[in-house]
Amino acid sequence: MKATLELLGHELARMSLDECVKCNICETQCPVMAVEPKFAGPKFVGPQAERFRQGESVDRTLDDCSSCGTCTLVCQQGVKVAELNSQARAVMKAGHMPLRDKLISQTVLMGKVMVPMAPLANAALRIKALRALVEAFFGVAKNAPMPVAAPQTFAKWLKRREPKNAVNNPAPAVPAQGSGTLTSSNAEGKRRTGPAPRGQVVFFHGCAGGYFEVETSKRTVEVLEHLGYEVVVPRQGCCGLAQQSNGLFDAATKNILKLCRELRTAGQELTIISASGSCTGMLKHEAHEIMGVDAPELADVSTRVRDIMEFLADLDAAGELPHNFQRIDAVVPYHAPCQLKGQAMGLPAMDVLALIPGLTVVESGMACCGIAGTYGLKKEKFKVAQAVGAPLFQMIQETGSDLAICDTETCRWQLRQGTGMRVEHPIFLVHQALGLTPP
Repeated sequence: MKATLELLGHELARMSLDECVKCNICETQCPVMAVEPKFAGPKFVGPQAERFRQGESVDRTLDDCSSCGTCTLVCQQGVKVAELNSQARAVMKAGHMPLRDKLISQTVLMGKVMVPMAPLANAALRIKALRALVEAFFGVAKNAPMPVAAPQTFAKWLKRREPKNAVNNPAPAVPAQGSGTLTSSNAEGKRRTGPAPRGQVVFFHGCAGGYFEVETSKRTVEVLEHLGYEVVVPRQGCCGLAQQSNGLFDAATKNILKLCRELRTAGQELTIISASGSCTGMLKHEAHEIMGVDAPELADVSTRVRDIMEFLADLDAAGELPHNFQRIDAVVPYHAPCQLKGQAMGLPAMDVLALIPGLTVVESGMACCGIAGTYGLKKEKFKVAQAVGAPLFQMIQETGSDLAICDTETCRWQLRQGTGMRVEHPIFLVHQALGLTPP
């Protein structure tokens, strides 16, 4: 990491700097500033401090920023407040990155270690004495929500299953939504499902969807198949989001470019669908706007990737989504994560779930759950993360539902621990309403 940010992303953010009129709306809406008095606020550590930085950090309270992106979202002048903060934090931490921040950014490694020994790994994370030692030596909060390793990886499930009428490595189907045929040099790392009257789509499961939230990935594939798509799943690695959010721009850049190359092996004109809202945000927005990645492979993938609920909402808008949903009589609270809101797609889950007869979905209206990726895992940030999430926890519990829904993985982990309730991706309800969930 260079001492100064000589990045395209920094220039893009800096271009918005002088549009700040100091209206303070970012500070009134900042979820961290509302609960952490020592945080100077997004306006101060963002556009105001940026004028004095000249490549160096001038205020260390910017590390209290959770990077939720609310400040950029609410700014009526278009100032890239959150982006400026993330870039400045990377400079501040360059050269003295805590080991803890490097370790918790290794999401693929974590999954590869935990899943083969899932029962033991999950049990170990429930041992209070062990968690206390981890907090003391590594700074990971002993009470922070942690992922639960799945019994098997998504890749292993996909390899072993034989869906109805499935064929492996068939001739290319009719391309979906105007896309081209499959051209891949990585055929051995790819699984396809079929048949496909509506053509092919690529599935990007993300790290959590590959190792921890595997059921979300499985149900997403099954819904897409049910709708008539052939789901192409290339071998894929990490998007680098956890590294980016911890200021490890160089490592994150390598990961995002490698991932883009992997996804492109599945067909360079196919729609890419993901049930990991945070990972789609990295591809669509953060890699370019924050880290300044300006590569043709990212430019290509970022324009083709769609969140699964966004994809379904687009199908519905085009009159191509069947409305043969089974009735679900329930009132379910829904929280739209920060990463989803930052992609400027609206609330597609609300639009799609509104089509299910009998289902009432109550949107939280809250800015953030507090976890903010790895932010709420850190010992010094844990209390702030819990304070930010407390109103949301209460809102969800007050609905009286036994289920809550949320689009991103770490947010679900936070909500599960904060409410004691079952929290799933919206695709679970779509899966159920299509009659795909066993009774």
